[in-house]
Amino acid sequence: MTLPQDPNMLMSMINMKLRDGDYESLNDLCISLGIDEKDLVARLGDAGFIYFPEVRQFR
Repeated sequence: MTLPQDPNMLMSMINMKLRDGDYESLNDLCISLGIDEKDLVARLGDAGFIYFPEVRQFR
């Protein structure tokens, strides 16, 4: 899957998929999409977003 280059669009897309999809965790989502979880967290972290697993959301 091709991910958006813009970090705000990427964060929005990931949060939407976590909220609306049938995923129990960020890891489940990443496996389903075929993307590396550590790379995703690092990329969004570089843009100032932090993942909160208790609410399954980047903020």
